Amino acid sequence: MTARVLIVDDIPTNIRLLEVRLTAEYFEVVTATSGQQALEICQTQDIDIVLLDVMMPGMDGFEVCRRLKADSRTHHVPVLMVTALDQPSDRVKGLEVGADDFLTKPVDDMQLMARVKSLIRLKSLTDELRARALTGQQIAIEDALRAMDQISASGGSVLIIDTDARHADRIKGHLAPEHQVDVLTQPADAVFQVSGASYELALVSMSLTDFDPLRVCSQIRTLEHARNLPIILMADEADKPRVVRALDLGVNDFISRPVERNELAARVRTQIRRYRYAMELRESVNHTMALAVTDELTGLYNRRYFDRHLNVMLGKAQAQERDMALMILDIDHFKSVNDNYGHDIGDAVLREFSARLKRNIRGVDLACRFGGEEFVVLMPDTDWSNAEVVAERVRQAIAERPFDVGLPRPLSITVSVGVSLNESLTDTPEMLIKRADVALYRAKREGRNRVIFDAA
Repeated sequence: MTARVLIVDDIPTNIRLLEVRLTAEYFEVVTATSGQQALEICQTQDIDIVLLDVMMPGMDGFEVCRRLKADSRTHHVPVLMVTALDQPSDRVKGLEVGADDFLTKPVDDMQLMARVKSLIRLKSLTDELRARALTGQQIAIEDALRAMDQISASGGSVLIIDTDARHADRIKGHLAPEHQVDVLTQPADAVFQVSGASYELALVSMSLTDFDPLRVCSQIRTLEHARNLPIILMADEADKPRVVRALDLGVNDFISRPVERNELAARVRTQIRRYRYAMELRESVNHTMALAVTDELTGLYNRRYFDRHLNVMLGKAQAQERDMALMILDIDHFKSVNDNYGHDIGDAVLREFSARLKRNIRGVDLACRFGGEEFVVLMPDTDWSNAEVVAERVRQAIAERPFDVGLPRPLSITVSVGVSLNESLTDTPEMLIKRADVALYRAKREGRNRVIFDAA
């Protein structure tokens, strides 16, 4: 994971300490020694996350954060406040001006990296949605971005998972005046509970009796409609190593016990507002572009959209020296399906194939119908090993279960996959497609139902 990190602190020693830690993890670091300088950098450069000191002369960190979040050009950039202040009221103030999280000095290396990586994942998804909106050219992107200011964070649907009924009821009491809150004291039923409701936030105790809270979180995320559900852990000081692990795995936030009422309310509002904004932006993008840039049969993006988006994303990846992968997929022996069973059955196979493809790629990946029985997936910030994982998961999802398309016996379908990577500044969209296509034909020649990487 690579990203451009802005460190803002008026003390050079503090900047240097953070810079060394982040550079060692291969992040690109930009620095600022004042709030005004930080604002100027964020408006003129592509910043992925801001590490912001609170106590600075002139403009303090709270005011810098407020201005960043009030500007439509920068409000989507995550802000991680780094401060010596450890009072709950200070954290509440920071959350109210839009801060995404806090680190307390002296900064713990494990917490630093876990928080930074978690927020960068969020920024990556937001960037992809914004890029899709711009690519479609039918999206009024400014209106979509301003939607954040109009979204209410009250009236949320919250699930508390805690085997301690008294503690859960106390947390519910803090939240019930503003939100609809359910309590689950049997974590084994978490998947069933979430699948039967439309929650906007889950609060999970780290002190579950006879249950691993991280496994509970993981099981919730296996549900299609809950993959982006915000999760906040309620943790004791002794839980710190597991909390760091949870943040690295994608849990959104945590709050320390004993839970302070105002901090809880602020963190819950922040997560619900962010979730609603992401859903609104995704819905706006999907709805507005549907007619012009999606394939009517499969619901995937079409070739016209893919060609434009590939050009944009490749340019961005090269400018920021980031990885990117592209895979082309071709359904094996598809012509025989049409010849033997007719085009109606062929269309049903294409629809089922598309559904399985969407279920088995990641949120930031873009799947398109390339033409006929050929499909393509664009994978930003993806190196060889991650591309292999995604491609193999898709291949297995197609082959492991026959397609039930209305015939007396389900059809066994397989897919061949060719993958290419963004490898140099001289790569063009045509070169990436060509290399993936060559790899695809190798997969066909070598027996089908396999993934082959280009040999460039």
